[in-house]
Amino acid sequence: MPASWNRVVHRLDQAGEPAPDGPGVLKGLVNGDHAVVVLRGLLPPEEFDAQRERVVPLFGRAATTEYSNGSLTTLGPFLAKHLAQPDQYFEEAVRAEERTSAVGFDLADRVRARLAGVLGLNSFEAAVEPDGRAYAKKNVRIYSDGVRTPLHNDNMMRDAAGTGLLLAGLRHHLSVVVCVQECDGGGELEIHRKKWEPADEHFKVVGGLGYDDAVTGDAPRHRFKPQTGDVYLLNPTHYHSIEKPTGTDRVTMGFFFGFFDDALSDAIAWV
Repeated sequence: MPASWNRVVHRLDQAGEPAPDGPGVLKGLVNGDHAVVVLRGLLPPEEFDAQRERVVPLFGRAATTEYSNGSLTTLGPFLAKHLAQPDQYFEEAVRAEERTSAVGFDLADRVRARLAGVLGLNSFEAAVEPDGRAYAKKNVRIYSDGVRTPLHNDNMMRDAAGTGLLLAGLRHHLSVVVCVQECDGGGELEIHRKKWEPADEHFKVVGGLGYDDAVTGDAPRHRFKPQTGDVYLLNPTHYHSIEKPTGTDRVTMGFFFGFFDDALSDAIAWV
């Protein structure tokens, strides 16, 4: 494992820049070699700007889930909230897709198609259950001034175990985040070089979101403040938080993606 825990930045919009080693990028994230992989210029600025203008009118329909130690404001569902009632999740996924399709907001599809080429994937499709139920393709997160997203981790292999859902069979769980709007200050992703283990449940915040900060101990950590238009990849099974934004809201569009084997060549996406 490399001595440093840092980010890797690739400029896809600059002539002469070497193309990312797609399989290497994925292996680096799976193995914990890189804290964050940043892809700048994945989409042309004019294409990105048009997508942002289409989704802004929907912000008023975002829903906020309150916790004892914070809140999550999202446009679109997230599976982790509905694992005990997956039918409700799939119903919400259909409605969310209808709303965003109606305004032509297909940023997730565009990002996924572009990433398939950049990462050298054979396929990169939105996840669908064998019975035809479609997972949500993305959600939009709105981080308001002064609201920190507490330390947490995302691990669908752990959380979906025993549900019978397709995603319970995943071997690797990664994440894509697109910075739709950067905040004036703060709002950094802080990611720790520590993955969840069963003993960590001692640090779980009862009735709240995530874990006490002490769970990561002295593990290396890295902070990254995204710029508008950045697309970045991380391994969310590592503990991570979003520090308090100041001024303008921090807005992102994101989705998870994963693989059923170590070949890392056929990905599925969900949120």
